[in-house]
Amino acid sequence: MIKQIRHAKFQIGQVVSHRIFAFRGVIFDVDPEFSNTEEWYQSIPEEIRPHRDQPFYHLFAENSETEYVAYVSEQNLVADTTGTPLRHPQIKNVFEKIEDGVYRVKRPHLN
Repeated sequence: MIKQIRHAKFQIGQVVSHRIFAFRGVIFDVDPEFSNTEEWYQSIPEEIRPHRDQPFYHLFAENSETEYVAYVSEQNLVADTTGTPLRHPQIKNVFEKIEDGVYRVKRPHLN
């Protein structure tokens, strides 16, 4: 059986929100399919556990109380259209500014 190539729906720098839980974040990396630990995967309640064969996104995430790094399946994300900047402290290490809801990745300094 030939495995179908999946293309990520979202891009690095894009601001997204979770479909179920009240948090949003900016994408800083993408895995073409699940690439975390089995323990992490099994810790998700079975009734909401996502399929492994889809892109998974690494986010600088935040909710109303805190900032953290999240690993989220594509099926559980939607584009965030609020235009509200994020406060996560690690964003400034990777991204420059936000334009049209997308953060631009910093260019490396060459010496």
